[in-house]
Amino acid sequence: MTPIRIAELQCREVVNVCDGCRMGYVGDVELDIHTGRLVAIVVPGPWRLSCLFSKGEEYVVPWCQIEKIGDDIILVRFDRPPPARPRRREHRRRLL
Repeated sequence: MTPIRIAELQCREVVNVCDGCRMGYVGDVELDIHTGRLVAIVVPGPWRLSCLFSKGEEYVVPWCQIEKIGDDIILVRFDRPPPARPRRREHRRRLL
């Protein structure tokens, strides 16, 4: 298996192979800091006009449901879409 950077994952579209639904592009990943393994990919939910002023939603796709990672697409398998969760606010430190 060839190593891949997180930035390269963000350029790939996520598609559900069960229904052909285009879920969006990878926005983030979840890592297990104890093992160093990728646990899930996070896909921002669909944009709505009301989301401009709200947190919006995101889909968390567990590693076990990723079928194939290609050059420009990630195939996942869901019988039904994963439940959306509210987006977490990012906390960034300012460097002086």
